[in-house]
Amino acid sequence: MQINPADVTRAAEILTALRGEVGKAVVGQREVVDQTLIALVASGHVLVEGVPGLGKTLLARALAKALSLQHARIQFTPDLMPSDITGHAVLDAAPGDGAAPGSLRVLRGPVFTHLLLADEINRAPAKTQSALLEVMQEYQVTLEGQTLPLAKPFMVMATQNPLETEGTYPLPEAQLDRFLFKIEVGYPSLADEAAIVVRTTASQAGDQLPLAAVTPRLDERNVLALQRLAAHVRVDDRVTDYAVRITRATRTWPGLANGASSRGAIALVRAARAAALLSARDFVTPDDVKHHALPVLRHRVLMAPDAQLEGRKIDELLRALLDSVEAPRG
Repeated sequence: MQINPADVTRAAEILTALRGEVGKAVVGQREVVDQTLIALVASGHVLVEGVPGLGKTLLARALAKALSLQHARIQFTPDLMPSDITGHAVLDAAPGDGAAPGSLRVLRGPVFTHLLLADEINRAPAKTQSALLEVMQEYQVTLEGQTLPLAKPFMVMATQNPLETEGTYPLPEAQLDRFLFKIEVGYPSLADEAAIVVRTTASQAGDQLPLAAVTPRLDERNVLALQRLAAHVRVDDRVTDYAVRITRATRTWPGLANGASSRGAIALVRAARAAALLSARDFVTPDDVKHHALPVLRHRVLMAPDAQLEGRKIDELLRALLDSVEAPRG
């Protein structure tokens, strides 16, 4: 499919406007916001990690308000059950007889929405976390033998605290692999932190989130159109080869115990397509792949024990790996 250049320009304008709306609530964190928008356009899910109080929930709430889509929030806790996420079946009484058993009626859980905020996902045990596996991969839920499809678009925005934070459980590798990006939110600069304090305290009582200025920009139809457009952004065979070589290098790189699967290369290409659209291009460059390799791969690899003892970091190892893989030219 040949993309109309006017459609590419219009898509970039829409995404820039959406970035501006989210920016009315989220101060700074430009790269974090852009990566979230790229995941939305790439039909992917995001895992946002950072210490409490850095605006992870605010980012998800701001995106939800900037989109005219149904959204739901689940606060993950140690006692949360899988049925609290996906739903469950109840036994209806037979008509006309309150005592006789009737048919099973399915009560749908909060996962039946367009944008799902899974807040502090690693505060629930693995059994509950895994309730999202089928949802995130197959966009469906199986309840009492019934397969119930989810409405599209569908995106999971999960936030988690660093594993060293008290009361957290590590996410299983299969769960992590379902996220397109793992986005790390760091501490803001001095100027940004001062602006955050002003924005959240001026004319506001208590801990109310500064979302009043955010207005809806995209509806369900617009988001689906952007996702279809991104799927047709051109990717040269040499760029695809570059993404695959990066992914394969993680499997033998010193300091990494386990490398990324083929899903890592697929995620790299999907993210690069969406990034090109955000930059008003109908083709992917090697830089689109390289620039998004860290959020795509950092949760798909495991550090070797000796590298951990040396105090190495995943991002440090991945940056060295990226520098070693030759990018296509011309």
